[in-house]
Amino acid sequence: MHLMRRRPDVHGSGTPEWSPAYLLATLVVSAVVAMAVLAGLVLAVVGGLTEEPDEGNAARRAAAPAPDMSRQDALAAAPMPTADPHDALPGPVSNQAAGVLELPRATGVGPADVPTGFPRTPEGALAQLAAIDVTAMQSGSMDGVRRVIADWAAPSGPTPETWSGVDGMASLLSAAGLSGAGSPQLAIVVRPVMGLIKGTVGEDFAVVCVNFEFTVTVEQTARIAIADCQRMAWVGDRWVIGPGEEPAPAPSVWPGTEAAIAAGYRDLRYV
Repeated sequence: MHLMRRRPDVHGSGTPEWSPAYLLATLVVSAVVAMAVLAGLVLAVVGGLTEEPDEGNAARRAAAPAPDMSRQDALAAAPMPTADPHDALPGPVSNQAAGVLELPRATGVGPADVPTGFPRTPEGALAQLAAIDVTAMQSGSMDGVRRVIADWAAPSGPTPETWSGVDGMASLLSAAGLSGAGSPQLAIVVRPVMGLIKGTVGEDFAVVCVNFEFTVTVEQTARIAIADCQRMAWVGDRWVIGPGEEPAPAPSVWPGTEAAIAAGYRDLRYV
């Protein structure tokens, strides 16, 4: 098993974190309020994050892998660096070079119109996850995200009811006051900007993370960083989201900032 060398936590482990679903809801609220009150709204939301996190989730994330865990489960469960909730918002870009991850380009289109054809490499797995997430979230609807995960998860993997992407879309649409069908007035642009390869087990399994820049427009335009980590398994001739619980979450930090670099993210470059 190959595991990335993690840098120290960006912030202390006691810092409350925003889940992707919470971040998406906050982003939409930012996009529907007047800009004059946006700053106050964000501060109010951040203030609410001082509540104690769910103790069960915190314990699961902090616990060491059990002796009977598979190597794949241990890799997925290994904790990731943490970051302050503010770090997900647009911030100053660092002069420091983050390093580059070169990703392959798609060679075709697969089920649910997701780009595919990526090679059997960790970089191919990361590129496939980015394509899955972008297609799902830019659909702007519950049906869109459900169709994507139904076609791109292995048996015993995330389902149209359990996938974090489905939860995120539900939070986004709810915050916008929209139905599950979305709206022509809702525009979502998702850019995979940074990423990391957490580790691999053999040639057919990798845990990879993508740090996205989300731009959502309803009445206003708002931006925020959302990160996604998934188990990726090579099945047949393509990468899919693998079986098992979703991995420990990666920090959602604005791409290109000191916090993003400290978290171990590298710039993505398609070649």
